Amino acid sequence: MRPTVHHPLSVTPIRGSVRITWLLLDMAAPRLLQSVRLLRPMGHGCIRHSSSYSFPKVKQKVEQYLRSNSPAFVALLNWNIRYKYWKLQNSNQQVIYTGELYGKNAAAAHYILTNEGAVRFKGHTQWYQHKGGRFSWDFLQHKDLPVECVDLSGSTVDYLCLSNIVSLHDLRYLNLSRCPYIDDWALSRLHAFQDSLEVLSLAGCPRVTERGLATLHHLQHLKHLDLTDLPSVNNKGLIRILLEEVIPACEIVGIEYTDGLETGEVRAPEMTSLQP
Repeated sequence: MRPTVHHPLSVTPIRGSVRITWLLLDMAAPRLLQSVRLLRPMGHGCIRHSSSYSFPKVKQKVEQYLRSNSPAFVALLNWNIRYKYWKLQNSNQQVIYTGELYGKNAAAAHYILTNEGAVRFKGHTQWYQHKGGRFSWDFLQHKDLPVECVDLSGSTVDYLCLSNIVSLHDLRYLNLSRCPYIDDWALSRLHAFQDSLEVLSLAGCPRVTERGLATLHHLQHLKHLDLTDLPSVNNKGLIRILLEEVIPACEIVGIEYTDGLETGEVRAPEMTSLQP
């Protein structure tokens, strides 16, 4: 097995601190779930396995309960986000140095991996990803190949941080799902991929609105767009219709035509273009 090669500027991250949140959820889940009547005690002290109470859903409900009832838990979550953002900013200098030595593709891959993402190069099926607080520098063997796929889901990437990847003109797949800092202004930068991007996920991005989605009309090669769980988007059904008009070859998932019509409150969507 090939040993891991460490970059001269690599820094070992603080292990475990970012995972404290989920550890608390694992420890607190049974008692908290019973207290909010999410679990029904069985005669022999066992929990019935049911598809309606899958573990990810249970953990999500526990997190919602803790957010509503524990200021300390909310403070811990906020600290976790600030820590990730601080780590991201401190990694920028290393990314710049990698670019000077190995080129833009290697620099982009370094940035993505540093921020716990995953990357794949053109002509290859292997994904390089951040695992267990570290990553392998084996991706440098592909430094002369274009980056084709990027997964930054759940990261703290924002408008400014996208500068690290907008030069990837061969990018076909981009996953930005569950990114808390991706907003309308960040989406306005995706026009850099208008000649190549085919798959885009914005699922679970709380700051994205219909104004940001309007800027996606530049992506005429887009074939798949995931807009699941966008709480700041109004009149979702109408937005889907308008997006299908401007990107006719794209399959849009996560939004139904009837979304936003149940309440009878239909407002004219703000589909105006953004100027960066």
